[in-house]
Amino acid sequence: MQTDSALQSTIDAIVQDGKGLLAADESGPTIAKRFKSIDVESTEENRRAWRVLLLSTPGLGQYVSGVILYEETLGQCADDGEPLPKLAARQGIVPGIKVDLGKIPLACAEGDEITQGLDGLAGRLEKYKAQGARFAKWRAVYNVSDTLPSRLAIEANADSLARYAAICQEAGVVPIVEPEVLMDGDHSIDRCAQVTESVLHEVFHALHRHGVTLEHMLLKPSMIVPGKAAARQASVSEVAARTVTILGRTVPPAVAGIYFLSGGQTPEEASAHLDAINRVGRRPWPLSFSYGRALQEPPLNTWRGKAANVAAAQQALLKRARLNSAAARGRYDAKDEAAG
Repeated sequence: MQTDSALQSTIDAIVQDGKGLLAADESGPTIAKRFKSIDVESTEENRRAWRVLLLSTPGLGQYVSGVILYEETLGQCADDGEPLPKLAARQGIVPGIKVDLGKIPLACAEGDEITQGLDGLAGRLEKYKAQGARFAKWRAVYNVSDTLPSRLAIEANADSLARYAAICQEAGVVPIVEPEVLMDGDHSIDRCAQVTESVLHEVFHALHRHGVTLEHMLLKPSMIVPGKAAARQASVSEVAARTVTILGRTVPPAVAGIYFLSGGQTPEEASAHLDAINRVGRRPWPLSFSYGRALQEPPLNTWRGKAANVAAAQQALLKRARLNSAAARGRYDAKDEAAG
């Protein structure tokens, strides 16, 4: 089938040893918040300049095999008029697109949220494909407390993720399925593990029901970590062991690859955790990164909206990409943080 071969060629281009994904798909409010931290106004031109800086970083394709873009970026061009998806592809980086339309409160389930954007998705995918996108991403979020997420939220979000994935595959677009169990709160690592196990079980039940081909999809989960405000924080080795255990219980070996989100971790924490995860035994899938802030924060702080800082910011991005590439192979060394 032609669709299957298109999906497989995209998977082959993304799933490469030691390479991960750059998540550059921040929504308007999120990128405005990031820019505010460096006193840069979030204008269309500044957003374009920032994303051109990221995608034109020399050598980035050595460590990054795909980039998740925001809809606005798909239609933007570099200074020389080259469309940004083409600039990425020229670097050997597969362009992808965030297709969900954000989260809203889930009706009759206080504290829970649901992601919207399924209506008209098939039509939007055709447009995105014409602009160069070969894969897509949909994020579901799960708030955690003693009572959250509810059973309703777990089931409703799993069904949306599966419907999205099925629509993508039918269109010849590889779906990244992102169920994010949030770090916000004071819950323990045990509670995170319990919630993540329930969420992933339900997601894969739904994917099976909707006929999604596991070999032609990627999973973007959160790691098993305690809440940011938890009284006891976990060691790197504990996070790694718990994460690999829960994935082993819930994720079928057929899944083409697992690309972790960083979810509020510092760049250094995200690299150390990924490295430790890759040093733990028994795992049937490639385990790599799909980081946003954990890749972008150092170059953003270097750039500060100034053209004179572009080259230095690109070096900061390349360093983080290189360190995460090493972590995806289980070869990261914290001493390398101090090196240029």
